[in-house]
Amino acid sequence: MNEFQLNVEKFSSIFSSANDAIFIIDSPNGYITDCNSRALELTGYTNEELIGVHNSILFPENHKKAIRFFLAKNMRKNDYVVNETYIETKSGAIVPVEVASGKKFKVANNTYLVCFFRDITERKIVEDKMSLLSLAASETTDTIIIADTNGKAIWANNAYLQLTGFGLEEIIGQKPGYLSKGPETDPLATNAMREAIKNKQNIKITILNYKKNKQKYWFDLNITTVFDKNNTLINYVGVGRDVTARKEKELELERLLEITYYQNNKLYNFAHIVSHNIRSHASNLSMVLDVINNTSDIDEKLSYIDLFKEGTDKLSETIEYLNEIITIQKNTNIKKSKIHLKEEIEKTKNALSFAIKESQITIINTIPDNLTVKAIPAYLDSILLNLFTNAIKYKSPDRSAVLEIGYEINESFTIINFKDNGLGLNLQKNGHKIFGMYKTFHGNEDAKGIGLFMTKNQLEAMDGKIEVESEVDHGSVFKIYLNEK
Repeated sequence: MNEFQLNVEKFSSIFSSANDAIFIIDSPNGYITDCNSRALELTGYTNEELIGVHNSILFPENHKKAIRFFLAKNMRKNDYVVNETYIETKSGAIVPVEVASGKKFKVANNTYLVCFFRDITERKIVEDKMSLLSLAASETTDTIIIADTNGKAIWANNAYLQLTGFGLEEIIGQKPGYLSKGPETDPLATNAMREAIKNKQNIKITILNYKKNKQKYWFDLNITTVFDKNNTLINYVGVGRDVTARKEKELELERLLEITYYQNNKLYNFAHIVSHNIRSHASNLSMVLDVINNTSDIDEKLSYIDLFKEGTDKLSETIEYLNEIITIQKNTNIKKSKIHLKEEIEKTKNALSFAIKESQITIINTIPDNLTVKAIPAYLDSILLNLFTNAIKYKSPDRSAVLEIGYEINESFTIINFKDNGLGLNLQKNGHKIFGMYKTFHGNEDAKGIGLFMTKNQLEAMDGKIEVESEVDHGSVFKIYLNEK
């Protein structure tokens, strides 16, 4: 068998068994001179109906001009070219095809063009679906971002770009979690996402993110892994939405529940105090009245009048204290104003000048003249009065009393320190009740156990707080935190 015959057989084998429809077209006139069996299946025409017919029979009317230009261009250039078009079958069906034309060849001075037609219906269906999905993904209000197997972004929809403020070119090739992280982003949430991606797992999480302009927003994110038919990871798809409004309401509800819980505890304690103390006074007064009623001796009756007056005075004092506590807890919206702290301290010293002189306590005030604090004036006056009187009441009999007043400032608070060298407190034993109502620790007759309780309530009403450091027989340091916001 010579080489020519061998090539003819090879061509015949390829021609008949090819998956593509093959048409051989006479170049000068455009007539079909031959076609394979796949061409018959594709078009629905028989061999006799196609051979000798112009190639335009294959194309819908609105595509004939374009394909004619395509074929004419290929005949001039003699290159391998691929294009997409449509054919019209014998039954009138329109089928999308990919057309590839090879180089021309000559036989007996006749020039021919070989064209390969491939049915791309399935591909077009997939492309159309992908176009619809892409359109839906682009226009949905949910954010969508797709990352590669390393977690780096390869695409994001408009909703994601609008929410974050980043451009597509800024996020491509970057890890979205890194771009969105900020000072208050929960590291536990970040680590959970990192571990899920590392282990190729899905995860749903709510996290505090940051926009390009550093504005915070709460984000519900659902990361889904995408695998191919061989179970090989292809992509990560993150679908999320801005839930800032919902999260802020949840946090506000938590805050209100916390306040409610705190207020309920205070109410419970207050009710207990009212019940115990007023009942005690009422009981004492009732007993005195019983004695007065049950004696006929006028002198004896009169002797109990002073006792009854003392009881009513104590009852009045208790009611006054309780009323003051209610006022503190109720008036949480009283506005704070700027106060020159040193002037306020001097006023308190003047008001207590007799007690200071009697106790021979030395006051060392290092507050500068120009230091101002934000506080409710009446509350600050009461706080200073309580801290001064405590230093006087609980001075040590073994040494000269000293009270040092200093300050420090941080981002949120001005901290006023009241350091004395008095009796001190056993915080390990009494630290949990030092700011409780009616708690006394040194047995002083004039100690009522209300001063520090009121001071704590007044500071909390101004969004501040009080702390104490103390050691028995070494004195105490009370730290007053005045909120400057």
